[in-house]
Amino acid sequence: MQDAPCGAHDVRSHGKATATGDTSIPSPFASRHDLIVHSHEPYNAEPRLDRLRAASITRQSDFYVRSHGNIPQLDGAGHRLKVGGLVRTPLELTVDNLRTRFTERSVMAVMQCAGNRRADMQGVKPTSGDPWAPGAIGNAVWTGVSLRDVLHAAAAEADPALHVAFDACDDVDMQGEGHFKYGVSIPMPKAVSPDVLLAYAMNGEALAPEHGYPLRVVVPGFAGVRSPKWLSRITVQDAPSDNHMQARDYKLLPADVTEGTVDWDQGVTIYDMPLNSAICEPAANSVLDAGRTTLRGYAVVTARTIVRVDVSIDGGRSWSQAKLEHDAAALWSWTFWSITLDLQEGSHELVVRAWDSAGQTQPAQPDDVWNFKGYLSAAWHRIQVSAR
Repeated sequence: MQDAPCGAHDVRSHGKATATGDTSIPSPFASRHDLIVHSHEPYNAEPRLDRLRAASITRQSDFYVRSHGNIPQLDGAGHRLKVGGLVRTPLELTVDNLRTRFTERSVMAVMQCAGNRRADMQGVKPTSGDPWAPGAIGNAVWTGVSLRDVLHAAAAEADPALHVAFDACDDVDMQGEGHFKYGVSIPMPKAVSPDVLLAYAMNGEALAPEHGYPLRVVVPGFAGVRSPKWLSRITVQDAPSDNHMQARDYKLLPADVTEGTVDWDQGVTIYDMPLNSAICEPAANSVLDAGRTTLRGYAVVTARTIVRVDVSIDGGRSWSQAKLEHDAAALWSWTFWSITLDLQEGSHELVVRAWDSAGQTQPAQPDDVWNFKGYLSAAWHRIQVSAR
């Protein structure tokens, strides 16, 4: 049981993150109308796709929000992070301790929900979970300190068979599982990658409450579930977390498994995210002017590069190659693509598929990847439009 302080406190005024102080941002989600809200309690929302595609670095206000429980309003100055388990020097640190004791590091990285594009799977047959469109993803510059440095300061055991568990301050109520604090873990080899951060800032601003203020984990390339917000404890241990979120959720299961027959011990824990791509513009079901039309979107892959994006305006019978935009120095970022094609009058099924540097591409149909939890929806993205 984690016992680090997780009480609710007043949230102060908006401000920039600095190297010596800490300023929190009032949570804007309750009064906003520019996100597509899937649920209010817990709060889950994604941006419109044109907003997502507006800039390579996603503004905090345009970033999807994935919550499993409440959104804690924490006092950044009083918040404590405890580090323990299989370490020789247990630690208790404030966010200011992290800033002053360890070297600050920034990493540009995509954060993506394992349920991104679940709505496509729900078009095959029902799944559990919110009907995310392709907007449960964003790309940000995360700033904090390397988890590796903190583990080193705690003299953590370095056995690659170990796991690093995270406990958070959000309260989760789940039918059949009761009430618990959010918790997950990652394998030690990933934890000691220098790009895994304990982050306190996003795009140069302090984290907003809904994005984890005052401290969250950022695990580039892994599903967002492995990057808990409102971090309170780190534990080095010899097994994965036994928290519900790790042991009985976020696992890839065969298509014949149902909620009634699932054996979670047989599921494959979701860490790395698959090759994926999406059309962001035009919007699905748009009525467009016939003629030259520009299509835009994103493609993303873990630990490799996007080398080609193909676009079809006839349901995948013929393809054209899109122009790619990518920062070669940003290993964990996404790739933007664009193409201008001639749309004749009538109905069109627009389709996109990506290829990576290993020569891999996406499955053609969501039927090929369907599972009852709706995870890792990575088939060709298809939308319907008409031209007149």
